[in-house]
Amino acid sequence: MVKSNILEKFGDNLKQLRKVKGISQEQLAEKANMHRTYIGMIERAEKNITLLNIAKIANALDTKIANLFDE
Repeated sequence: MVKSNILEKFGDNLKQLRKVKGISQEQLAEKANMHRTYIGMIERAEKNITLLNIAKIANALDTKIANLFDE
């Protein structure tokens, strides 16, 4: 299913970028003004994230939105 594939890829990319930055889910959530469990759910492809929240996360990671979608 395309929906789960894109959610899984986004979650994997988010987790990888977060770890490269050396920050925890809790730290990212605080920087993005989100709840830690929401970040975890995104990383596990359990939530279909909105564009506004993608922008918040990219900003918190100091990266471009496109980097969260790179293959």
